Formats: sequence, C-alpha cells, structure tokens
Amino acid sequence: MLERVARTIHRYNMFAPGHRVGVAVSGGADSVCLLHALVELAPRWALRLRVLHLNHQLRGVESERDAEFVREMAEQLGLEADVASADVRGLHARQGGNLEQLARQVRWDFFVRRIREGAVDRVAAGHTLSDQAETVLFRILRGCGLRGLGGIWPVTAEGIVRPLIETDRSTVEAFLRERGIRWREDSSNRDLRFARNRIRQELLPRLIREWNPALTEALGRLAELAREEQQHGEREAFALAEELVKWEGGAALIRARDLAALDRPAARRLLRLLMERLRGDLRRIEFRHVEGILELARQPRGEGGVDLPELAVQRSFDWIRLSLAEEPGKAQADGALAAVAIAPPVEITLPGGTRSLRFELREGGESSGKGAVLDWDRLPKPPVLRGWRSGDRYRPAGYGRETSVKELFQKHRTPAWERPRWPVLEGGGAIVWAWRFGPAAEYLPGEGCRQRLHIEEGKEAD
Repeated sequence: MLERVARTIHRYNMFAPGHRVGVAVSGGADSVCLLHALVELAPRWALRLRVLHLNHQLRGVESERDAEFVREMAEQLGLEADVASADVRGLHARQGGNLEQLARQVRWDFFVRRIREGAVDRVAAGHTLSDQAETVLFRILRGCGLRGLGGIWPVTAEGIVRPLIETDRSTVEAFLRERGIRWREDSSNRDLRFARNRIRQELLPRLIREWNPALTEALGRLAELAREEQQHGEREAFALAEELVKWEGGAALIRARDLAALDRPAARRLLRLLMERLRGDLRRIEFRHVEGILELARQPRGEGGVDLPELAVQRSFDWIRLSLAEEPGKAQADGALAAVAIAPPVEITLPGGTRSLRFELREGGESSGKGAVLDWDRLPKPPVLRGWRSGDRYRPAGYGRETSVKELFQKHRTPAWERPRWPVLEGGGAIVWAWRFGPAAEYLPGEGCRQRLHIEEGKEAD
C-alpha cells in the first residue's frame, strides 16, 4: 500500500522537498492510516509533519475522546498536535442549513487557515478511493454536471492534498490490522439519516454485489476523466474570456452574437467561468440558469434579462452584461452623476470610477482633433455637468433638427445599463454637449472665437 500512496503523491506532485505538512486526523481508520503512511514516507520528501484535529463538539464525550486519542497518537509518533474546537451546533443554530455540510465547511476553513497563517505548506486529508466512489455516485443521483462528476480533487488550489485517493477503504483497514494500529469509529457514520451513510452502507455495496464488482474503481476512473475534461474546458474558457469578454466597472460584457456562435459546451464553460469570477463560487447556479443566458443570446431582439442567485444578467442591443445583483435603488444611487458646475481647467471622474472627463480652456487656434470643442465665449456660464434625464433634447452638430438623447441612444445602440450614468453639459437650461454625441450645433467655434472649451475623455482605469 505504501508504494501505491507514494505513486499517488508523485503523480499529482503533492509535496515539494522539505514541505511542512499538516495531517488531518479525525481518529478514524482513513486518517490514522494516512498519518502512519506519511510517517513512513516522509523521509523521501524530507517532510515535516504536524497533526491537525478539529473537535466539532457534535458528539459530546465521544468527540472529546477522539481529540484525546489523536493527541496521544501524535505524542507516540513524536509529532506536534494542533487540536482546535468549534461550536458547530451553535453555529448551525444561528445559520441554519445542513449540519453535516456545515461541519465539513468549518473543518475545511480550519485547514485552509493553517495554510494561510504559514503554519503548514500543505494539509493532507484522508479521503480514499471509496470516498471518491461514494461522492461521485451521490452527485450523479442528485444531478450534476462535469465538474460534479470530478468528485474529490487529489490536489486543491488552497493546498489540500489527498494521498489515499487511489487507495480503497479495505486496503486501508488491512494496512492498520497488519500493523496492529488502533483507530476510532465515529458513531455518526452508522446514522442512516445521512444520505452519504445510506450510499456507503446500503446502495454502493448492493450495486457492487448485483451490478459491477469493480464499481468503486470504475467510479474513480470516471472522476479522473471528468476532472481532465474539466481542466481542458477551463483552459478553453480562459482563452475565450480573454478574446471575447470586456470587463467594465466590475461587470462582464460579451456580445450576444459571439456567445451564440460558440458551441454549447464552450459557451456553458465560459458563462460558468464568468459567474464564478463575479460571485466567487457557483453554489445554487443550476443548469437552467446557464441555459437561460444562452437563450437570451440567441433571441433575435436585443432586450431582456435573466435572474440568477446573486447575479443580474441583462441584454441590450448587441451586448449581454453579467454583474452582481444590487439592492433595489442602490444601482441608481451609485450610478447617478451629481450636477457640478464646470470651472476649467478641471477633471471630473464619472460614476463607476473607470472614466473621467477633462475640461480645459485654450486660446483660439485650431482644435487638437481630440474630444469635443465648444465656443467658450458664447456658452452660458457656468456650464453644469450632470447625468442624462428622460426628455433631454438638443441639436448635435451635423443634425438638421433637434432630437432627443433617447433617440441618439437608439441610433447608436447604447446599452441600457450605460444610460443612467450618461454625462451631458447644460448651459442656461439647454444641453450644449452630450457624451459621445458631441456639441450642440449652435456652440461650435466659429470665426473670431477667442476661447475654446476642450472636453476630452480620460483613460479607463484598469
């Protein structure tokens, strides 16, 4: 068994020479086997081991005895024991949800915290091939995609590694018995109220007996293939994001036609990548949510939206925008451009903080060709920069009649989410300039113009 574990460590590059490794030990067979295996294998990588144990306080005296058992084992092996406690039941009373999942999350947070604090470089957890099979089967029954089929990853981005992931539970127990090593049984593992226990004790053994004696290995291979496909797809999604996605003010924008032109698998992976970047995770994101965005991209008309957990998805003309959902009224308040009198030279940062407008006076002469230029001498003073309002109208240079800014939005296919923050310059109660639509015709510089107001857009912030 030790050589099998060593091959797994080498295959997934779990450790570097000299790594400080926290070994997660609950007291059960899997974690006790992991600890003793790593003690024997440590010299190959010059590993420095440390025992980690979290007491969830869920089983009263039994939990305390588990913690003491782990302390004694660490002492016998000459290792430091880092034993912590957490009031998971109290946390559950405050937060609600699934108690079993909460306990796992608290334990995970404990391990990751030790890595981030610099106490260890890696944390080795005792998940086995049998755990892998149970996890994959559970996710299939619940309904999952390719990522779910990947099951338990041998190495995580946070630094959690699973050296026993290619070793089944029967091999683990045989290793312990051959060496006369004791372990503790968690009574909660026999509680059939938990779905995972029903799979472990009833469903999976029956499927092995009646359908496939090698089902554990088959499910492990399925997980490995799914992970490889997932990694390949993620690389493709990253490339597509670089090519097709524009980030603006914390939102992701992609042209509807570009998204609709992708193969569905590639489009799904790209959308999931964007949603994960925005939210930080994909919890509660379902297949129907992703399909809803794809259908929005394929619609002939360029308006509509999709409501997702913690996300807002909106289509306007050619663009689809994904962003974090905001509280009602917050977007309007944050996006409003407060009216401000302009006294050049001055630079005004626009809402969102990604762009600015520079206002500068220059004496006569030719225009620089950049931005807009107005006759300062004829402008009503002081001009006021403000946000667009419904009903705003003016006659831009080159137009034969007065037109509404709303018409200009339609003509230039301006996405709906950009309009609330659209800057206009007002003078004497009339619009004299609008962002990207230019100056009013009557305020263009003419013969004898002594001072020109130059309006230039500043660079976007990264």
